[in-house]
Amino acid sequence: MGVREGFGEIYGTAPEGVWAAPGRVNLIGEYTDFNEGFVMPLALPHTAVAAVSRRTDGVLRLHSADIEGPVVELHVDELRPLTNTSWAAYPAGVVWVLREAGHPITGADVHLSSTVPTGAGLSSSAALEVVVALALNDLYELGLTGPELARIAQRAENDFVGVPCGIMDQMASACATDGHALHLDCRDLSIRQIPFDLASQGLTLLVVDSRVKHALGDGAYAERREGCEEGARQLGVSHLRDVAYEELDAALARLSDERVRRYVRHVVSDDHRVDQVVRLLDAGEVRAIGPVLTEGHVSLRDDLRISCPELDLVVDTANTAGALGARMTGGGFGGSAIVLVEASDTDTITKAIEEAFAAAGYSAPRVFPAVPSAGARRLS
Repeated sequence: MGVREGFGEIYGTAPEGVWAAPGRVNLIGEYTDFNEGFVMPLALPHTAVAAVSRRTDGVLRLHSADIEGPVVELHVDELRPLTNTSWAAYPAGVVWVLREAGHPITGADVHLSSTVPTGAGLSSSAALEVVVALALNDLYELGLTGPELARIAQRAENDFVGVPCGIMDQMASACATDGHALHLDCRDLSIRQIPFDLASQGLTLLVVDSRVKHALGDGAYAERREGCEEGARQLGVSHLRDVAYEELDAALARLSDERVRRYVRHVVSDDHRVDQVVRLLDAGEVRAIGPVLTEGHVSLRDDLRISCPELDLVVDTANTAGALGARMTGGGFGGSAIVLVEASDTDTITKAIEEAFAAAGYSAPRVFPAVPSAGARRLS
């Protein structure tokens, strides 16, 4: 059953419209967004879809086709940050942020369904936030741009849900375009769409969802963010983005805390890797980004220390089996890795990863191609 039909079954009437917003996978640039650095995500074909209608009585009704349970009914003037720990906090947070910004949101009926894998590091939460933000923007004629909707979605996650994420996930969901990677400057939100048509080059970018989420990840994101902010304070800059790659060694020599030094080294070098990938793609040297991806994984594993045995196994197995490069992607401690392969090697490398997981006693991973897809849009 589609979301339009589901909406009618739940609420007894047709929705005013249907919208979609994608999940994302990040090609390069990890934990750099909250350091006001550079990232390069691409939108996936997997989307959160919302059927939505306005209400005038201050009631917000939320329902998900993917989660067992009744309709969640809230009142827009009673929404309070950090009070709801369920999935409903994400769309409710968007309504709260819009109202805090002075937009006259008087309620809504929302029915959601998503094909973005949860817990895989592919931004299922950002897709949920952005699709609701876009729907309300259209229905209430708020006139907000894609980057503005991304900011609203990010604030919903930061201030209402309580997750201190950067802006990358929401920007990718709101602003990506078909067939491109999104080169984003997280300081001023300027974007450049980089052509990324792998099929024409005989290449495939695989996403390998390890299907694991380690408890070690709880609180670890916030701890690394704090460590990066401490590094910036000690170096006398507002954000680590302001540390030039050419001056990295001198900067590291000024840091006494080994943990902070590792985090700074990762962020500054990963910003540099984003720049390398941009230059290689601009030059048409797509295969040459493979080693840069693998370098990024080593940094995430050894300096940021957010990888895990399953993700390391994906990267090591894929590269041994002939991949051009691979790295974990997303917040870490589980989730997904990306693998750049010759299209003709896809089956061989997929089989090698699956066999390695079986031999290690891990659950079978989910492997699928990352096809650069369109950002948030109205469907009907």
